[in-house]
Amino acid sequence: MKTVRTFLTAFFLLAITSPSMAQDKRDAYEYWGDIPVYVDSIQQSLTYPLAWRNCKERMTMEQWRETARKKVFELMGPAPPRPETWDMKVLAEEERNGYKAQKIEFNLSRWYRVKAYLLIPNGKSSCPAVNLLHDHGAHLFIGKEKMIRPFDDDSLVIADANQWVENLYQGQYLGDYLARQGYVVFSIDAPLWGERGRKEGVDRNRYDVIAGNMMMLGRNLCAFMHYDDIVSTEFLASLPFVDSSRIGCAGCSMGAYRAWMLSALSDDIAVGCAICWMNTTEDQLTLKYGRKENGGFANSIPLLRNYLDYPDIASLAAPKPMLFISGNKDKLFPVPGVEKAFARMREVWGSSPKLVTKIEDQPHECNLRNQKEILEFLDKYLK
Repeated sequence: MKTVRTFLTAFFLLAITSPSMAQDKRDAYEYWGDIPVYVDSIQQSLTYPLAWRNCKERMTMEQWRETARKKVFELMGPAPPRPETWDMKVLAEEERNGYKAQKIEFNLSRWYRVKAYLLIPNGKSSCPAVNLLHDHGAHLFIGKEKMIRPFDDDSLVIADANQWVENLYQGQYLGDYLARQGYVVFSIDAPLWGERGRKEGVDRNRYDVIAGNMMMLGRNLCAFMHYDDIVSTEFLASLPFVDSSRIGCAGCSMGAYRAWMLSALSDDIAVGCAICWMNTTEDQLTLKYGRKENGGFANSIPLLRNYLDYPDIASLAAPKPMLFISGNKDKLFPVPGVEKAFARMREVWGSSPKLVTKIEDQPHECNLRNQKEILEFLDKYLK
């Protein structure tokens, strides 16, 4: 009888937690899709007190930049401890078309070492350099390999990278393209991408669980990505063949988000290029467009929206040269929000030609035309 009761209890528990039961809907609800039904009320409460438009009557631009940047760092939380030495090691090397490719490893903090790709033009010194920041794409198996052609040591990685670049970058590795034009090019994996992933293998859903666990540890996974981008740029600036006064950054999608965040927060970056990631929170998280922030915790600094919107943070890069390109067929970023964001950034740069904003006839991608525009923009300000 005890065995029967145990079986029935187990069967009952299984039944009440079965997928079919979990998918049942109640008549009353408070969330629609992935956002609360009162999202518009939250949006109306966001006044962005540290935006330049709300500070320009009481602060100089330099005071505003210092105050707002300090608040961003405060809300990012504690940074990983800085490395005592880079301790760089070259793991592999090969000659390519006018440049040398290296796979390296170095200390990014006192807690972890990372692998990176480094492209070095032949016969040149004191070169301009670019920190390339890879995208999200809900595809975590590769990271830096989306930016720079991987070495011929892993057929699975090569096939995956080639397919990814074909789909999002019109078949051209942006890093190798820039290296052929005389740039030192560098790229690392963001936390949980590529060779910084899970021991158990790739699972996009685990990203949010791990990000939650990091929050329980008093740390922010998205902030670690930004801290890593800042410190890795310092590493790039330390290389003897790099002109530390001529370093740019570029990226598409989450890479674009990383690019304008890095440009806003790092004095080592002189020029930034961001392809297909800019909007206002009002238009990005709303029932009006049925939108949500697909990047999840990868683009999330808790409480930051109580002070600054996306274009306000990007504007901390002013007066640096910045290129922003969005697509009119990009389903991730509604065009009205992109236009508002560009207008708010223009309030900070004013009539300066150093801010270039474009909405081009394209979907969410970094095509060959975009890559040529990136090169021309970098050439204008770094060469």
